[in-house]
Amino acid sequence: MEDAWFLTGPTASGKSRVAIDLAIRIDAEIISVDSMAVYKGMDIGTAKPTQEQQQIIPHHLIDVVDPTIDYSVSQFVMDAHTKAAEIRARGRQVLFVGGTPLYLKTLLCGMFLGPAADWDFRASVEADVAEFGVEALRKRLEQVDPLSAFKILPGDVRRMTRALEVSKVTGRPMSHWQHQFERMAPPIVRNAFVLSWERSKLHDRVNRRVDAMFQDGLLDEVRSLVDKHGQLGRTASQAVGYKEPLQFLSGAISQSEMLDQVKAHSRQFVRRQEIWFRSMPAIRRLSVGSDSDLDAIASVALAG
Repeated sequence: MEDAWFLTGPTASGKSRVAIDLAIRIDAEIISVDSMAVYKGMDIGTAKPTQEQQQIIPHHLIDVVDPTIDYSVSQFVMDAHTKAAEIRARGRQVLFVGGTPLYLKTLLCGMFLGPAADWDFRASVEADVAEFGVEALRKRLEQVDPLSAFKILPGDVRRMTRALEVSKVTGRPMSHWQHQFERMAPPIVRNAFVLSWERSKLHDRVNRRVDAMFQDGLLDEVRSLVDKHGQLGRTASQAVGYKEPLQFLSGAISQSEMLDQVKAHSRQFVRRQEIWFRSMPAIRRLSVGSDSDLDAIASVALAG
């Protein structure tokens, strides 16, 4: 990915707007780096690029799977490399745009995908779970990889099985490989940029965007997803902007609480994104002070 372009930034920072201008100037197609934009039907709450924007510049890895599916970071990496190769074959530049930190880090640093599946081992684990229960599986993992046992949710048999499988095949616990990845520093990438706003201005943009999303029909969008799919997958149902409306529709919170929580959780996510961006010195910061500044950002990036 050394010759690719990267544009990132926190939620509501104006990435889509800048990306269109930059993509036109460098003759690029855009690959989305957004863990929620991959889900079909989740449009308003993810602030997907509009149909008009997608007609101007081809966008990829948007509307990839139904929201009942848990789309993984490893699947994203494989899909991103496939799309990048296709774009290059057309003689165009690759521009990654989005603000999901883990997705960005895997593109910049790589990741440990782990060994191929050992289906005989998985079948034996499945038989043990059927006979002795999930708790016995957790205790087995605690003996092999206590850190992974602590991090993985109690009923997540698939991930516990994979952690045991990795330990068996590689001779080292899954948590070791994950720790190695967390320590990796990104290489210097010449064309990687992050939009940087003063915090109070960014929080105001977040609040206004959430209000606009509900005015544009976010609650109706969530209702239609529930009507169509019955229940969203674990990943989609935990997304900010969807988790809270789902709680409201179930009667767990009031409408005013729903709105307040979406704003608060969005601001919290922004803070986590900013912490991650500060830890990535290889990404050049582009300061933005107002909406009008966004029109000049592509020129600033290209000026070097």
